[in-house]
Amino acid sequence: MNKYVKSFLHRGLIFAGLGPIIMGIIYLILSYTVKDFSLDGKDAFAAILSTYLLAFVHAGSSVFNQIEHWSIMKSLFFHFTTLYAVYVGCYLINSWIPFNILVGAIFTLIFVATYFIIWLIVYLCVKSASKKMSKKIA
Repeated sequence: MNKYVKSFLHRGLIFAGLGPIIMGIIYLILSYTVKDFSLDGKDAFAAILSTYLLAFVHAGSSVFNQIEHWSIMKSLFFHFTTLYAVYVGCYLINSWIPFNILVGAIFTLIFVATYFIIWLIVYLCVKSASKKMSKKIA
């Protein structure tokens, strides 16, 4: 098995359990703040599976940035596409967003903006850290 596939699966399995925990906290908060908030078993099960999948893919997809022979743009493309597909799928399956073109466009715009803002922050932090290391070495 390819070392990157193993790394994807390993990272995903390590962090996947965090998704349902976070979902449980959000639902607990909603139960205290939203009048008549309730879930049936089907909705709770779908949410647990979805948040597990989201956390698994989110953690696992970080391996794309470590494939040395890939360019930054290729890594970004695969990372972004993987996350976007899983988020859209989970959000639609759970009815967290309605199946509507306008809502889909708004979700996509927010997702793209958030993704690239976070990516830019991480990139600048790594660049700054590497400059500091270079100065210490020199």
